[in-house]
Amino acid sequence: MKKSYSYFFYSLFLGVLSYLSVWILLFILSNNHAIPSPTVTIIKMWEIRELLGLHMLASSLRIIIALLLAIITGVPLGILLSMFPRSDHLLSPLLYFLYPLPKVAFLPVFMLFWGLGNFSKILLLFSIIVLQVIILVRDGAKMIPENYQRIMVNFQASIWQQIRYLILPAIFPNILASLRVSIGIALASLFFAENYATDYGLGYLILSAWTKMDYPEMFAGIFCIALLGFFFFRAIDALERFSYKE
Repeated sequence: MKKSYSYFFYSLFLGVLSYLSVWILLFILSNNHAIPSPTVTIIKMWEIRELLGLHMLASSLRIIIALLLAIITGVPLGILLSMFPRSDHLLSPLLYFLYPLPKVAFLPVFMLFWGLGNFSKILLLFSIIVLQVIILVRDGAKMIPENYQRIMVNFQASIWQQIRYLILPAIFPNILASLRVSIGIALASLFFAENYATDYGLGYLILSAWTKMDYPEMFAGIFCIALLGFFFFRAIDALERFSYKE
Protein backbone atom coordinates (compact mmCIF):
# COMPACT_ATOMS: atom_id res chain seq x y z
CA MET A 1 0.00 0.00 0.00
CA LYS A 2 2.81 2.42 0.93
CA LYS A 3 4.57 1.55 -2.32
CA SER A 4 1.48 2.41 -4.40
CA TYR A 5 1.03 5.70 -2.54
CA SER A 6 4.66 6.68 -3.08
CA TYR A 7 4.41 5.79 -6.77
CA PHE A 8 1.24 7.88 -7.08
CA PHE A 9 2.85 10.98 -5.59
CA TYR A 10 6.03 10.40 -7.58
CA SER A 11 4.08 10.19 -10.85
CA LEU A 12 2.03 13.25 -9.84
CA PHE A 13 5.19 15.21 -9.09
CA LEU A 14 6.81 14.09 -12.36
CA GLY A 15 3.67 14.92 -14.36
CA VAL A 16 3.29 18.39 -12.83
CA LEU A 17 7.02 19.07 -13.28
CA SER A 18 6.90 18.07 -16.96
CA TYR A 19 3.74 20.12 -17.50
CA LEU A 20 5.29 23.19 -15.87
CA SER A 21 8.49 22.75 -17.90
CA VAL A 22 6.57 22.86 -21.18
CA TRP A 23 4.51 25.78 -19.86
CA ILE A 24 7.63 27.79 -18.89
CA LEU A 25 9.17 27.09 -22.30
CA LEU A 26 6.06 28.34 -24.08
CA PHE A 27 5.93 31.40 -21.82
CA ILE A 28 9.55 32.30 -22.63
CA LEU A 29 9.39 31.60 -26.36
CA SER A 30 5.99 33.13 -27.09
CA ASN A 31 6.46 36.38 -25.16
CA ASN A 32 2.69 36.81 -25.31
CA HIS A 33 0.53 38.20 -22.50
CA ALA A 34 -2.12 35.57 -23.32
CA ILE A 35 0.21 32.94 -21.81
CA PRO A 36 0.80 33.94 -18.20
CA SER A 37 3.75 32.73 -16.18
CA PRO A 38 3.19 29.61 -14.06
CA THR A 39 4.06 31.60 -10.93
CA VAL A 40 1.29 34.15 -11.50
CA THR A 41 -1.16 31.35 -12.32
CA ILE A 42 -0.29 29.35 -9.19
CA ILE A 43 -0.82 32.46 -7.06
CA LYS A 44 -4.18 32.94 -8.77
CA MET A 45 -5.10 29.31 -8.10
CA TRP A 46 -4.38 29.79 -4.41
CA GLU A 47 -6.51 32.94 -4.31
CA ILE A 48 -9.53 31.19 -5.88
CA ARG A 49 -8.86 27.72 -4.44
CA GLU A 50 -12.36 27.32 -3.00
CA LEU A 51 -13.98 28.32 -6.28
CA LEU A 52 -11.68 25.98 -8.20
CA GLY A 53 -12.68 23.14 -5.90
CA LEU A 54 -16.36 23.72 -6.66
CA HIS A 55 -15.72 23.80 -10.40
CA MET A 56 -13.63 20.61 -10.26
CA LEU A 57 -16.28 18.88 -8.16
CA ALA A 58 -19.04 19.79 -10.62
CA SER A 59 -17.05 18.55 -13.62
CA SER A 60 -15.96 15.39 -11.80
CA LEU A 61 -19.52 14.45 -10.85
CA ARG A 62 -20.74 14.85 -14.43
CA ILE A 63 -17.95 12.64 -15.78
CA ILE A 64 -18.30 9.99 -13.05
CA ILE A 65 -22.06 9.69 -13.56
CA ALA A 66 -21.60 9.45 -17.35
CA LEU A 67 -18.89 6.79 -16.92
CA LEU A 68 -21.05 4.68 -14.60
CA LEU A 69 -24.05 4.89 -16.91
CA ALA A 70 -21.89 4.01 -19.92
CA ILE A 71 -20.47 0.94 -18.17
CA ILE A 72 -23.88 -0.22 -16.94
CA THR A 73 -25.32 0.15 -20.44
CA GLY A 74 -22.38 -0.52 -22.73
CA VAL A 75 -20.91 -3.66 -21.18
CA PRO A 76 -24.12 -5.75 -21.36
CA LEU A 77 -24.85 -4.51 -24.89
CA GLY A 78 -21.32 -5.31 -26.06
CA ILE A 79 -21.54 -8.82 -24.57
CA LEU A 80 -24.94 -9.45 -26.16
CA LEU A 81 -23.68 -8.34 -29.57
CA SER A 82 -20.77 -10.76 -29.28
CA MET A 83 -23.03 -13.66 -28.26
CA PHE A 84 -25.74 -13.09 -30.86
CA PRO A 85 -24.26 -12.51 -34.35
CA ARG A 86 -27.62 -11.59 -35.88
CA SER A 87 -28.04 -8.73 -33.43
CA ASP A 88 -24.49 -7.66 -34.18
CA HIS A 89 -25.14 -7.61 -37.95
CA LEU A 90 -28.30 -5.59 -37.33
CA LEU A 91 -26.89 -2.99 -34.91
CA SER A 92 -23.27 -2.66 -36.06
CA PRO A 93 -24.10 -0.45 -39.08
CA LEU A 94 -25.88 1.98 -36.74
CA LEU A 95 -22.91 1.98 -34.35
CA TYR A 96 -20.51 2.64 -37.21
CA PHE A 97 -22.62 5.59 -38.38
CA LEU A 98 -22.90 7.10 -34.91
CA TYR A 99 -19.33 6.47 -33.73
CA PRO A 100 -17.46 8.99 -35.94
CA LEU A 101 -20.06 11.75 -35.48
CA PRO A 102 -18.96 14.66 -33.27
CA LYS A 103 -21.30 14.15 -30.31
CA VAL A 104 -21.01 17.77 -29.20
CA ALA A 105 -23.17 18.63 -32.22
CA PHE A 106 -26.07 16.88 -30.44
CA LEU A 107 -25.90 19.08 -27.33
CA PRO A 108 -28.51 21.57 -28.66
CA VAL A 109 -30.81 18.60 -29.41
CA PHE A 110 -30.29 17.18 -25.92
CA MET A 111 -31.06 20.58 -24.43
CA LEU A 112 -34.24 20.92 -26.46
CA PHE A 113 -35.52 17.54 -25.29
CA TRP A 114 -34.14 17.33 -21.75
CA GLY A 115 -33.62 20.94 -20.71
CA LEU A 116 -30.58 23.07 -19.99
CA GLY A 117 -29.56 21.41 -16.73
CA ASN A 118 -27.06 18.75 -15.82
CA PHE A 119 -28.97 15.88 -17.42
CA SER A 120 -28.35 17.06 -20.99
CA LYS A 121 -24.63 17.55 -20.26
CA ILE A 122 -24.32 14.11 -18.68
CA LEU A 123 -26.22 12.63 -21.60
CA LEU A 124 -23.73 14.21 -24.01
CA LEU A 125 -20.80 12.65 -22.13
CA PHE A 126 -22.66 9.34 -21.93
CA SER A 127 -23.21 9.30 -25.71
CA ILE A 128 -19.47 9.80 -26.21
CA ILE A 129 -18.35 7.09 -23.79
CA VAL A 130 -20.97 4.38 -24.32
CA LEU A 131 -20.13 3.78 -28.00
CA GLN A 132 -16.47 3.27 -27.11
CA VAL A 133 -17.46 0.76 -24.43
CA ILE A 134 -19.90 -1.17 -26.63
CA ILE A 135 -17.48 -1.58 -29.54
CA LEU A 136 -14.41 -2.50 -27.48
CA VAL A 137 -16.36 -4.91 -25.27
CA ARG A 138 -17.91 -6.58 -28.31
CA ASP A 139 -14.54 -6.93 -30.04
CA GLY A 140 -12.89 -8.21 -26.87
CA ALA A 141 -15.58 -10.85 -26.32
CA LYS A 142 -15.29 -11.99 -29.94
CA MET A 143 -11.56 -12.61 -29.46
CA ILE A 144 -12.14 -15.22 -26.75
CA PRO A 145 -10.97 -18.59 -28.16
CA GLU A 146 -13.82 -20.94 -29.06
CA ASN A 147 -12.12 -23.75 -27.14
CA TYR A 148 -12.71 -21.88 -23.90
CA GLN A 149 -16.38 -21.50 -24.72
CA ARG A 150 -16.68 -25.19 -25.60
CA ILE A 151 -15.17 -26.14 -22.26
CA MET A 152 -17.72 -24.01 -20.44
CA VAL A 153 -20.54 -25.63 -22.45
CA ASN A 154 -19.18 -29.12 -21.81
CA PHE A 155 -19.23 -28.41 -18.09
CA GLN A 156 -22.87 -27.33 -18.52
CA ALA A 157 -22.17 -23.78 -17.40
CA SER A 158 -25.13 -21.45 -17.62
CA ILE A 159 -25.01 -18.26 -19.68
CA TRP A 160 -24.53 -16.22 -16.51
CA GLN A 161 -21.64 -18.46 -15.43
CA GLN A 162 -20.04 -18.09 -18.85
CA ILE A 163 -20.34 -14.31 -18.56
CA ARG A 164 -19.11 -14.24 -14.95
CA TYR A 165 -16.15 -16.61 -15.20
CA LEU A 166 -15.09 -16.34 -18.85
CA ILE A 167 -16.33 -13.27 -20.69
CA LEU A 168 -16.01 -10.58 -18.01
CA PRO A 169 -12.41 -11.47 -17.05
CA ALA A 170 -11.47 -11.65 -20.74
CA ILE A 171 -12.97 -8.28 -21.67
CA PHE A 172 -11.86 -6.42 -18.54
CA PRO A 173 -8.75 -4.97 -20.28
CA ASN A 174 -11.01 -3.77 -23.11
CA ILE A 175 -13.31 -2.04 -20.64
CA LEU A 176 -10.36 -0.24 -19.08
CA ALA A 177 -9.00 0.68 -22.52
CA SER A 178 -12.37 2.12 -23.53
CA LEU A 179 -12.50 4.18 -20.34
CA ARG A 180 -8.98 5.53 -20.85
CA VAL A 181 -9.80 6.65 -24.39
CA SER A 182 -13.20 8.01 -23.39
CA ILE A 183 -11.98 10.10 -20.46
CA GLY A 184 -9.79 12.26 -22.69
CA ILE A 185 -12.61 12.82 -25.17
CA ALA A 186 -15.12 13.44 -22.37
CA LEU A 187 -12.91 16.07 -20.73
CA ALA A 188 -12.49 17.85 -24.07
CA SER A 189 -16.25 17.74 -24.69
CA LEU A 190 -16.98 18.92 -21.16
CA PHE A 191 -15.39 22.26 -22.03
CA PHE A 192 -18.07 22.72 -24.70
CA ALA A 193 -20.98 21.36 -22.67
CA GLU A 194 -20.31 23.46 -19.58
CA ASN A 195 -20.50 26.73 -21.48
CA TYR A 196 -24.30 26.61 -21.52
CA ALA A 197 -26.77 27.20 -18.68
CA THR A 198 -24.42 26.44 -15.80
CA ASP A 199 -22.51 28.34 -13.16
CA TYR A 200 -20.09 25.60 -12.17
CA GLY A 201 -17.66 23.48 -14.14
CA LEU A 202 -14.13 23.87 -15.45
CA GLY A 203 -15.38 24.54 -18.97
CA TYR A 204 -17.50 27.42 -17.69
CA LEU A 205 -14.57 28.75 -15.67
CA ILE A 206 -12.19 28.73 -18.66
CA LEU A 207 -14.58 30.49 -21.05
CA SER A 208 -15.65 32.99 -18.39
CA ALA A 209 -12.02 33.86 -17.67
CA TRP A 210 -11.28 34.12 -21.40
CA THR A 211 -14.13 36.61 -21.95
CA LYS A 212 -12.81 38.68 -19.03
CA MET A 213 -9.26 38.38 -20.43
CA ASP A 214 -8.22 36.95 -17.07
CA TYR A 215 -5.57 34.65 -18.50
CA PRO A 216 -4.13 33.42 -15.18
CA GLU A 217 -7.61 32.22 -14.18
CA MET A 218 -8.09 30.67 -17.62
CA PHE A 219 -4.83 28.75 -17.37
CA ALA A 220 -5.74 27.74 -13.83
CA GLY A 221 -8.85 26.07 -15.26
CA ILE A 222 -6.80 24.39 -18.00
CA PHE A 223 -4.34 23.08 -15.43
CA CYS A 224 -7.23 21.73 -13.32
CA ILE A 225 -8.60 19.83 -16.33
CA ALA A 226 -5.18 18.24 -16.81
CA LEU A 227 -5.05 17.43 -13.10
CA LEU A 228 -8.54 15.93 -13.23
CA GLY A 229 -7.55 13.74 -16.17
CA PHE A 230 -4.48 12.57 -14.26
CA PHE A 231 -6.58 11.51 -11.27
CA PHE A 232 -9.05 9.64 -13.48
CA PHE A 233 -6.25 7.78 -15.29
CA ARG A 234 -4.59 6.87 -12.00
CA ALA A 235 -7.91 5.61 -10.64
CA ILE A 236 -8.22 3.28 -13.65
CA ASP A 237 -4.63 2.09 -13.14
CA ALA A 238 -5.41 1.37 -9.48
CA LEU A 239 -8.54 -0.55 -10.47
CA GLU A 240 -6.48 -2.59 -12.92
CA ARG A 241 -3.84 -3.46 -10.33
CA PHE A 242 -6.47 -4.34 -7.73
CA SER A 243 -8.36 -6.63 -10.12
CA TYR A 244 -5.22 -8.55 -11.07
CA LYS A 245 -4.29 -8.98 -7.42
CA GLU A 246 -7.72 -10.47 -6.79
